[in-house]
Amino acid sequence: MTEPILEVSGLVKHYPLTRGILFKKQVGAVKAVDGVDLTLHRGETLGIVGESGCGKSTVAKMLVNLEKPTAGEIRYKGEDITKLSGRALKAVRRNIQMVFQDPYTSLNPRMTVGDIIGEPYEIHPEVAPKGDRRRKVQDLLDVVGLNPEYINRYPHQFSGGQRQRIGIARGLALRPEVIVADEPVSALDVSVQAQVINLLDRLQSEFDLSYLFIAHDLSIVRHISDRVGVMYLGRIVEIGRDAEIYDHPTHPYTQALLSAVPLPDPEAREHRERIILVGDVPSPTNIPSGCRFRTRCWKARERCALEVPALAVPAEFRHATGPEAHDSACHFAELKQVVPPEEPQA
Repeated sequence: MTEPILEVSGLVKHYPLTRGILFKKQVGAVKAVDGVDLTLHRGETLGIVGESGCGKSTVAKMLVNLEKPTAGEIRYKGEDITKLSGRALKAVRRNIQMVFQDPYTSLNPRMTVGDIIGEPYEIHPEVAPKGDRRRKVQDLLDVVGLNPEYINRYPHQFSGGQRQRIGIARGLALRPEVIVADEPVSALDVSVQAQVINLLDRLQSEFDLSYLFIAHDLSIVRHISDRVGVMYLGRIVEIGRDAEIYDHPTHPYTQALLSAVPLPDPEAREHRERIILVGDVPSPTNIPSGCRFRTRCWKARERCALEVPALAVPAEFRHATGPEAHDSACHFAELKQVVPPEEPQA
């Protein structure tokens, strides 16, 4: 494993709930992110999955400093970027870029493609002199599979997949080391999703990138990720290498998510066990005591309401050497193969 390029510890984001008009009083908080720990290694792709509202996008925004954390640390090459401002923060932002979820609203409709991709050079003029910017933008268009002659067109003249390629080109403009991709293919057709995923895969080796890849589609996450973290109600509940999470899940929530993955093989669909969770996700303003998944978990016992499970290798697997020995925040973790293992490619 290479050295960590990004380390997150105790990351918290609470949005205050207030009452009153003239004299506002805080009466609670929306606990969007409530203690996230993760590490991204150089050249690695870390996938983050979970239901809508679990805090994935909030984590992404804090990593690129679009949101200020309530508490916790985000260390880039050992330096806590949450404490930076001014020129120091500007220098770090050059190395951590973001690809946004919606290719329609993330591009300014009043700007040409050349201006959109070249805008980072206006903010960081040391990267490209003015006379060299047009050529650099055309090179980036070529890298992401678009015709360099499109430089004077506007976003409305492109399809969704082409717009996302423009967003990726903008993210690459400053030659960053880390790209945070917040559900970059969720708004695209299935065939276009595959093209964009393959493009990101190719660019990773070409530009020596590290990805934090957020998505709902578990099959896409497995295809591109080296490690996968599963989020529930503001916290990581299970994390490990892709084969550990998909073939040897130990947390009940992960098992329930995997059981909902569509399978192309009708025979496999017929024989697998479907786990259906009862009830809705609790409100982030009123998180359950102890294990936050216990209100929907079929394994829940008294201990689950009293004690918060630590994200660590479960006690019964601590002496194991197999793929089941990975971090899982469950008091009663056990192996359960939900998705048939992938067959090795010939």
